[in-house]
Amino acid sequence: MSRTSARAPDTAAGERVLILSAGVGAGHNSAAAAVQQACTARADVAEVQVLDVLQVSSVLYRALLAKGYFVLVEGLPWLVEWGYDVSNPPFRRRGPIDPWTRVNAGPVVSAIKRFRPTAIVCTHFLPAQLLASLLLRGVVDARTAVVTTDYDFQGLWLSSAFHALFVAREEGRVELLALGLPPDRVAATGIPIATQPDLVQVRDASEPPMLLISAGATGGDYALAVVRQTMHMRSAFRATVVCGNNDRLRHRIEQLVAPAGDRYRVLGFTAEMPQLLHRADLFVGKPGGLSASECMAAGLPMVLVNPIPGQEVRNGDYLMEQGAAVRCNSTATIGWKIDEVLREPGRLPRMRAAAQRTGRPDAAADVLSGLLGGPLRPLVVTRAAQRTVLAASEQRFVATDLTGPSALVRLVDRATGSTIALLQAEELGDLQKRYAAPTGDLVLRRGRAPAWPRWEERRLLRAILRGDDALPVRGVGPETPFHTLP
Repeated sequence: MSRTSARAPDTAAGERVLILSAGVGAGHNSAAAAVQQACTARADVAEVQVLDVLQVSSVLYRALLAKGYFVLVEGLPWLVEWGYDVSNPPFRRRGPIDPWTRVNAGPVVSAIKRFRPTAIVCTHFLPAQLLASLLLRGVVDARTAVVTTDYDFQGLWLSSAFHALFVAREEGRVELLALGLPPDRVAATGIPIATQPDLVQVRDASEPPMLLISAGATGGDYALAVVRQTMHMRSAFRATVVCGNNDRLRHRIEQLVAPAGDRYRVLGFTAEMPQLLHRADLFVGKPGGLSASECMAAGLPMVLVNPIPGQEVRNGDYLMEQGAAVRCNSTATIGWKIDEVLREPGRLPRMRAAAQRTGRPDAAADVLSGLLGGPLRPLVVTRAAQRTVLAASEQRFVATDLTGPSALVRLVDRATGSTIALLQAEELGDLQKRYAAPTGDLVLRRGRAPAWPRWEERRLLRAILRGDDALPVRGVGPETPFHTLP
């Protein structure tokens, strides 16, 4: 494949930002839309485009990934949890993308070439893995960001080449530094959500508390049980029930609450969700990454029901740890649990304050600032370094504590000070034999790597040299503990 650009991207006419998502649930596309909105607020962005990579894939591939996932969620949740845990170790998969994915990636690669981006933002791990392959093969030169969409970091999001990795919370950043990733390539920004600058908090203290009961975009049937339980509550309240795209669910709930008069308002899919979040006193629903982030930004506490095993359970753990949520593990106690929150003096204000502290409403803007103001050269994690990270994780070691030939070291660009490669100490020794300069530094040079078996070295040089013929770098050893790095 041909290169899309050489050396630094041409941004004289403004940045060209391509946002790649995958429509597995609504959250990834919502995060992409939030980044797109943030692009429109920047004078240096000339054009922005969003592409759902599944929409340009084959029908079978799209059905298996998008629809198959939710079939498992409904029918075999234990299998979803098992899959989450199996794919969680960092760099469990180190080889190239599988042939089926590569075939379906063809239209995505064509779209990238047509758009000629100077920056690419990935809000799903599928395009992130594809972009890593393209960076290493020299197909793209654009700055590439990976933006996670859940509070807990999953190793599946780690790829072998990227420019910046943005996680939802500081604990995720600390985890990645402990794995050996350099601090100049990882930032805790929060999860990108759309901003509503004209909205202000409109909760009326003189009115009964407002519950916002959400069935999610697809309209989960669990909402029917939630509503039924609220009808047994002793506390005064009003409720808005959002049923998403499930018209059948909406009709069933309307029939259920008909005897309750005007206490309940039942909606289908609505564009009013931002307004509803700012009017409500308590959100009742699933802790998806985007839903939770929107609630936190609005200062809205949550009652968590029916979380998807894996990421949503861990999202809920974090929100409860912050004091911004409670979880209902039994359908029979949902009404009682909400009653407990509403009846305990001062509890709802404390939860609201915790939600406000947890919220990151500027995440999308921070992602763009970090990417567009960051290094031009990507970070490359060699496969040997990936093996070190994986082995340390499986053995419950902190990778940065390792010593010897397999210890992790960094290559730092002399001119910019940015880390451009994570590799094993043994690999650095090999590079020093071929690229050592009289000053004691290394000067990486195009065409100097042996033809075989140094193919990994050739990938490294191709990705980080970009359009240059030589690059002065220095090696940084593992002696600095990750928690003291800037």
